[in-house]
Amino acid sequence: MPKKYRVKLTAEQRELLEELTSKGTMKVRAYKRVQVLLLANEGQASSPKTDEQISEQVNTSIATVQRVRQRFVLAGLDGALKEKPRSGAPPKITSRQRAQITSLACSEPPEGYARWSLRLLATKLVELEMLDQISHDSVARVLKKTTLSRTSNDNGVSDA
Repeated sequence: MPKKYRVKLTAEQRELLEELTSKGTMKVRAYKRVQVLLLANEGQASSPKTDEQISEQVNTSIATVQRVRQRFVLAGLDGALKEKPRSGAPPKITSRQRAQITSLACSEPPEGYARWSLRLLATKLVELEMLDQISHDSVARVLKKTTLSRTSNDNGVSDA
């Protein structure tokens, strides 16, 4: 079956890729993409390798080889070599909610309690509808980033 995305490097592109591999200061994933392009090049004298052969030689998946080919054809050399930015997961607790957690922890504890516990804070935050749900571990992670000490009488606010 003929390849849908054919890699045909110009002499300048091939030279650039070979130069990149000889420098030795690039990330492994980028290095593998360079190798895939060099091995998949149909403009060279020897016959190009199959995706399976390339994936074995470069030690990557066939899907990666196909994706690099596709990105080269659709986005050019730069598009094939560079990774797209990854968004990551959005934060579950906003900065406003972090401030509310810290503010509540700095306030007077409920009647009958000497100080706020993490579980008590988590329960109160849900009760006050500041958050739909939160674990005591999440409360601890938020408070860890402050100067608040729940075991002292100091509320963490500086006097200056």
